[in-house]
Amino acid sequence: MSVKHHLTHRQTMITICLILAALATLPVLARTEKPVLHGQHWVAITGKPLAATAGAMIFARGGNAVDAACAMLGATCTMYDVLSWGGETQALIYNPKTGKVIGVNALGVAPTGATAEFFKEKGRRYPPRFGPLAAVTPGTPGGLITMLAEFGRLSLKDVLEPSIRMAEGYPMEAQAADSIERYKERIKEWPYSKKVFLPHLGEEREAPHAGEIFRQPDLAATLKKLVEAEQEALTAGKSRQEAIYAAYDRFYKGDIAREFARGCQEQGGLITAADLANWKVYLEEPVMTIYKGIEVYKLTHWVQGPVMLQMLSMLENYDLKAMGLNSARYIHLLYQVMNYCFADRDFYYGDPYFPPEEPIAGLLSREYARDRARLINWEKNDAEARPGDPYPYQGGTNPFLDLLEKWTNVPPAEEQDAGKEWSENRWPEIRESFYTGTTSVQAADKEGWVVSITPSGAWIPACIAGTTGVAMSQRAQSFVVYEEQNPYNVVEPGKRPRATLTPSLALKDGKPFLSFAVQGGDTQDQNMLQFFLNVVEFGMNVQEACEAPNIVSYQMQSSFARHESAPGRLTLHEDVPPWVRQQLRRMGYDLDFSRYTSGPINAIWFDWEHGTFWGGSSNHGEDYGIAW
Repeated sequence: MSVKHHLTHRQTMITICLILAALATLPVLARTEKPVLHGQHWVAITGKPLAATAGAMIFARGGNAVDAACAMLGATCTMYDVLSWGGETQALIYNPKTGKVIGVNALGVAPTGATAEFFKEKGRRYPPRFGPLAAVTPGTPGGLITMLAEFGRLSLKDVLEPSIRMAEGYPMEAQAADSIERYKERIKEWPYSKKVFLPHLGEEREAPHAGEIFRQPDLAATLKKLVEAEQEALTAGKSRQEAIYAAYDRFYKGDIAREFARGCQEQGGLITAADLANWKVYLEEPVMTIYKGIEVYKLTHWVQGPVMLQMLSMLENYDLKAMGLNSARYIHLLYQVMNYCFADRDFYYGDPYFPPEEPIAGLLSREYARDRARLINWEKNDAEARPGDPYPYQGGTNPFLDLLEKWTNVPPAEEQDAGKEWSENRWPEIRESFYTGTTSVQAADKEGWVVSITPSGAWIPACIAGTTGVAMSQRAQSFVVYEEQNPYNVVEPGKRPRATLTPSLALKDGKPFLSFAVQGGDTQDQNMLQFFLNVVEFGMNVQEACEAPNIVSYQMQSSFARHESAPGRLTLHEDVPPWVRQQLRRMGYDLDFSRYTSGPINAIWFDWEHGTFWGGSSNHGEDYGIAW
């Protein structure tokens, strides 16, 4: 071969390599599995197709986005599977009349008697994963009613009609039916659940079949009681808002509350009628950070939402676009940023209505984010990434320095199996805990209302409280019992557990830019961070960003079951090229792969140039949207 030919060949190969490298980092997907939803008047997206239809029905009746979101919330709760009526609701609402974002805190609280000592005496490090002792007070009925009363337009009767009709009977989808069959032995422990969920007792398959009409007469009766309370109040001359709140009082202070408490206690639970009567919904000011001129809003530290804001503040220090989407360097940076921010979550987040006061100002400060970013080791994964000390960044002194020094994300010795077998033998269970439960609801209308909700709780296998037809939440398992794990999140009567549920809203130039949320447990803010960066940094449209390959870390402590972590474990999309895989393995990552890694995410992008909505719904799950 001549020198000239050799050089030409070499130059050609270099050119090909450069082209391949460029293609590997192209931000825009050539095609998506689902189309973008385009709407001019409204858009409704949620985790179940039937529930999206319920939202469309309400829009067709003249409801606004809050009305439609409440109808979708009620419908998804009526379908069980990943949530139901006894669970919790977390929402962000953009009010076009004020230009403000409102936070809705409808998370239940630990009941009377649910103390750290109570669980310690039972030999537990956390409240249980299932059953009546896993329950906090139901929050979703109160959250739905409050949102509707304060910001909706229609009556509770209108908004609950789809839910009532579904409770009277709807064709169950395969995902929920098969989940019931998997957990049927657990469900048989609870008499009211067994009656509802297992219509074929004694047969080989005792759960409903896919497509079978699933009937919940007790739940239908409870929902009708709420409508009765509203209608009676209207007849008595009460205003629309007063009448809707009459339904709230009947659920939390009337006959429904009494039966719920009785049914809970009959099965060994702790919730009392007083616990229900004393609980309330909070309308709050959310927390916010600005990323490249975009205001990103999250609920505050009673959920994990501020984690995403912390991560964005750390990532502002880097040129992400130059790194290339899902290059080894980009993936490593995201993973390390997650390590530090989730470690802060695991130690500092808790109920803001209970002492001690969480250092949220320090956690969200730019200076703290800058200094945390300097800790990143660019050569390998830091398996021992720890919480920082945000107190000096808000002019204070950390009252828990002694606990901070002892903190670890490794489970106690008595909860581990020998050696590596602990992580490998139990990896499927650990991985499942990171994705536990949840759905999301997204709605927007031409008037300007925008709603982002991440409801959850009371998923299958759910323990139903008496003849209410309302299942109890399992959220108490997110508390800790020993303060060295998190002194702000120790279980206590009347206290909210730090939850994973975290809807998102973003404004640009004072107007809605993105509304987005995702189902899953500890993966939520991981997926939403990457979705947001896909849009803002890599120029994807909303559907492309919903479907784009994500990474998933398990290095933070799970918020469920045993609160375990798996440092260095990383899920990648199956299309990640081999050279990226090899580099990440050299950096200490233990890789697994999946075809779908994006959530599923549901989102709305606001096209102000054309006055329209772009809706996105991930190809990962049953999530579905409708627009007009």
